[in-house]
Amino acid sequence: MTARDKLLAVLVAVLWGLNFLAVRVGLDHFPPFFLAALRYLVLAVPVILFVPRPGVPLRWLLGYGLGFGTVQFGLLFLAIDRGMPSGLASVVVQAAAPFTVLLGALLLKERVSGRQMAGIGLAVLGMAVIAVDRARTAPLLPVVLTVLAALGWACGNLSSRQARPEFPLRFALWMAVVPPLPLLALSAVMEGPGTGWRALGTSFSAEGWPSLAALVYIAVLGSVVGSGIWTALLKRYPAGVVAPFSMLVPVVGMAGAWLALDERPTGWAVAGGIAVVGGVLIGTGWLPGFLRDRSPGTAAAPRPVTEGEGPQPAAGSREPGTSQEPGTSQETGASQETKRS
Repeated sequence: MTARDKLLAVLVAVLWGLNFLAVRVGLDHFPPFFLAALRYLVLAVPVILFVPRPGVPLRWLLGYGLGFGTVQFGLLFLAIDRGMPSGLASVVVQAAAPFTVLLGALLLKERVSGRQMAGIGLAVLGMAVIAVDRARTAPLLPVVLTVLAALGWACGNLSSRQARPEFPLRFALWMAVVPPLPLLALSAVMEGPGTGWRALGTSFSAEGWPSLAALVYIAVLGSVVGSGIWTALLKRYPAGVVAPFSMLVPVVGMAGAWLALDERPTGWAVAGGIAVVGGVLIGTGWLPGFLRDRSPGTAAAPRPVTEGEGPQPAAGSREPGTSQEPGTSQETGASQETKRS
């Protein structure tokens, strides 16, 4: 990987990590479900007008949009609005990776290796530590909502895998068409039919412009720019070379929240966060060669899908115009490198 592309991968991790900070700023003005709906509405209109619809079964597009978009971001925004520290949320939502492994085993009868189970166990332990630590000083509900958001992300992963789109970026962009209507319906029922729209009307004032800027950041820099760069990198390099950079996202999220919002995690929260990230790394095989599970026929664990990504090519292949879908059961680039060596 060239130095330029490494810097681009780090840039994407920074953009995605700061997304959590932008969400916190946006929620100071917008109600959570309405903000999540706006995030996708900004993308949905140009997508419908200018992007051809992907040739995939409608049920998988709806499943991806509802799981990855509606459930994940609706509950994540609600959790942060109810008191979940944005930095800690960026860590806990990484539980989508072990959830994807478990759902794949339960629903798709996929094999789970010993290494994957170890990673899942460590990640679950980390989430338990964070939950117990939060329960001592604050309501537990925001942590539960964040975990459920990660579960929604995992469900979206399975739909994305089953869709196997020929044009992954087109599929990821059309996913944005699904969440606005259910999120707006939730906003009308739970936040009031006019609450979000009144907030939008006052967002152009001196008091509301920071939240409006946060919305633009989330929709444009976090989604379009970040996902576009990430997809381009996945076209040039094996997934296992690019994917580890995504583990910088929770690091940036916690550091940004600490510096900008003075969110100071406790020692136990940091320990739990390290366990969650470590569990994801172990379960997905991003380890030194001597620690990897080399048993024949063992597949690498799925990692969470991010916007702009698509299905992973078969081990050792890199077809033009295709990109990695975290959540496939094929090997990661790391295991491919092990085989070649």
